[in-house]
Amino acid sequence: MSEEILINVTPQETRVAVLENGILQEIHIERSRKRGLVGNVYKGKVSRILPGMQAAFIEVGLNRTAFLHASDIAVDGENQDETPQINTLLHEGQDVLVQVIKDPMGTKGARLTTQLSIPSRLLVYMPGISHVGISQKIEGEEERDRLKGIVKSLMESTEEKNGYIVRTVAEGANEEELSNDMRFLQRLWNSIQEQIPNIKTGTIVYEDLPLAVRVLRDMVGIDVEKVRIDSREMHRKATEFANQFIPELAECIEHYPGERPIFDLYSVEDEIQKALERKVQLKSGGYLIFDQTEAMTTIDVNTGAFVGHRNMEETIFKTNLEAAQAIARQLQLRNLGGIIILDFIDMQEEEHKRQVLRALEKSLGRDRSKNHICEVSGLGLVEMTRKRTRESLEHILCQPCPTCQARASVKTAETVCYEIFREILREARQFDTQTLMVLASQEVVDLLLDEESDSVAELEEFIGKTIKFQVESLYTQEQFDIILM
Repeated sequence: MSEEILINVTPQETRVAVLENGILQEIHIERSRKRGLVGNVYKGKVSRILPGMQAAFIEVGLNRTAFLHASDIAVDGENQDETPQINTLLHEGQDVLVQVIKDPMGTKGARLTTQLSIPSRLLVYMPGISHVGISQKIEGEEERDRLKGIVKSLMESTEEKNGYIVRTVAEGANEEELSNDMRFLQRLWNSIQEQIPNIKTGTIVYEDLPLAVRVLRDMVGIDVEKVRIDSREMHRKATEFANQFIPELAECIEHYPGERPIFDLYSVEDEIQKALERKVQLKSGGYLIFDQTEAMTTIDVNTGAFVGHRNMEETIFKTNLEAAQAIARQLQLRNLGGIIILDFIDMQEEEHKRQVLRALEKSLGRDRSKNHICEVSGLGLVEMTRKRTRESLEHILCQPCPTCQARASVKTAETVCYEIFREILREARQFDTQTLMVLASQEVVDLLLDEESDSVAELEEFIGKTIKFQVESLYTQEQFDIILM
């Protein structure tokens, strides 16, 4: 099934929508303030050795020097039972290639390692290590042996000296998919090595790709029909990346210059709003209820207004069939993971139960996250698990509701700010006015005038209009209005 990818880029956040046949299936969001340093590779310099702590401080160009422990230093030769003394491994003033494994926290600098790892969708590249490892979460011995055999064979055919770890998501992957990933990683590592001699100490050598480009990397081997990006700068970066590492995808990438916001083309904004709601309406008149807790997610199926044409059993069966397809889509769209309990309406006929389960399995077959489904229980419940790959959509965009003591959630002030920015762009393009007045809650206006003041100034300069703010004490945190003046 062919896919289309829409990428919306602003200074504050990047949003990626994955569509199948024009229908939103996945949404990915990355905010510039929340991007960490983990995975970044730097050309550092040893500034101080601490023999008593078996550690060293490394200058990598950050606000604080970073910390490297002797146990995180790659040592040539066989595995050693004891970590060598730090002053036998490093000396002050030495240049060293390091990777961040823990972000700076409070007064502590970043934690580093010299055991580099570069991830792709299916594999992790391990320069300086020659063996092949398999994720422990791939449990089947036969599958582990199959994957290890393919990777070793590909390494021999390309005379590859560095090692790989096969990631959990590679379970079931074929030789072509693994070969695509391996080729991508080899090209990427070669480009990193070419940079190293020519850059200054304390400079970043590699950072995990921004969301817009990372999505392209992870779509290698997927039938992507079109990638539309509304930022000229990001379009240039994505095209350069594709030309270098994924040439087969380069011709699919295009810049979207339209006046109409790119997410409005396929009603993506509306679908995101619906994906934050507890109730999901089915076309037949039935509906789903989603309840997300720390322990698990429960999904309740109800017939609602659907009464069928023949009998109650047919009504229930049709509702459950439609619900199975809708649930699979919502799990991807909301990015729900962990334990999930599906409460289908009780069915009397065993064949109906089997068909509903098959419909669910088929719909989940296109899900890029690993999932496992159990049989329908006597109560009509289906237990399943879905691998957590990132935060759920609700956790990214919302926060626990302060009014009802966290029994529900509301959009964060940050989320509402970004919605206001997008709405201002729409209004400024549609109407000829010199000033826009934003009416919003105290929390949102405070954030706009404080942390987001630079973003407001950039937006004013971009649209050539003045933006004013007014607190409306009766507005909830999610409510806002924009008035043309």
